[in-house]
Amino acid sequence: IHIMSTLGQRRKHILDHIIKDGFVKVSQLAQELGVTQTTIRKDLKYLEAQGVLQRAHGSAIPTAPQIMDMNLGAKKLINFEAKQKIAEKAASLIQADESILIASGSTIALFAEAIKPKGRLNVVSVSVNISAQLGDIPGITVMQVGGILFGNTLSVLGSEASNTIENLFCSKVFFGVDGIDLEYGLTCGTGEEATITKKMMTSSQTSIVLSDSSKIGQRGFARICEVGDIDILITDSGISDEMKKRIEHLGVKLIIV
Repeated sequence: IHIMSTLGQRRKHILDHIIKDGFVKVSQLAQELGVTQTTIRKDLKYLEAQGVLQRAHGSAIPTAPQIMDMNLGAKKLINFEAKQKIAEKAASLIQADESILIASGSTIALFAEAIKPKGRLNVVSVSVNISAQLGDIPGITVMQVGGILFGNTLSVLGSEASNTIENLFCSKVFFGVDGIDLEYGLTCGTGEEATITKKMMTSSQTSIVLSDSSKIGQRGFARICEVGDIDILITDSGISDEMKKRIEHLGVKLIIV
């Protein structure tokens, strides 16, 4: 039995297996990884939400035949591992007794999983999923922002949520993006999400963006802000030297994992 303590290692093992064999069994994985079947089921549920596999009774299969193409499988893995490292790095930036704002999204969900509070931690969250997950952890107090619930991300957006955030002040905000373009700025999927992210930035001392390097040079649908409006960008080593220089030139602190 290999004991794989970190989420990233476990999930990589699961994906490696599914690419190699075309399926995985919950019982076998639990035994191989030295964890409970419940833990494996949570991992599979997460990976299913990422679109890399489909769960079946007691097992899982790839979502589509092309996942068997190593390149695509490897690409998903690279992004997944990068996101995991970015999430862990971001979590390490949380100081003792802080109040932070957390957005929604897949990298942010990994970030929430990696949080280990020092002292007391106050979290203001727009994501119902993330609130439920963090609400269980000793040392964390969660304030769930109210408002209209938006489907697939299970996040709360709209004017009610914005009004709540406007009246708060936190030391840091952590959010993900769909694109980072030097001319166009930081972007996300919807106008509502962009609005609430802007409000979160205004209500925070330090704005921290978690983004794997595949988003650099991309443009999403709705503009959040200029690249220079954020304080810290955490990304992976896929970022080009040229882009690195240009982002740092804008006064953004770059952390590369």
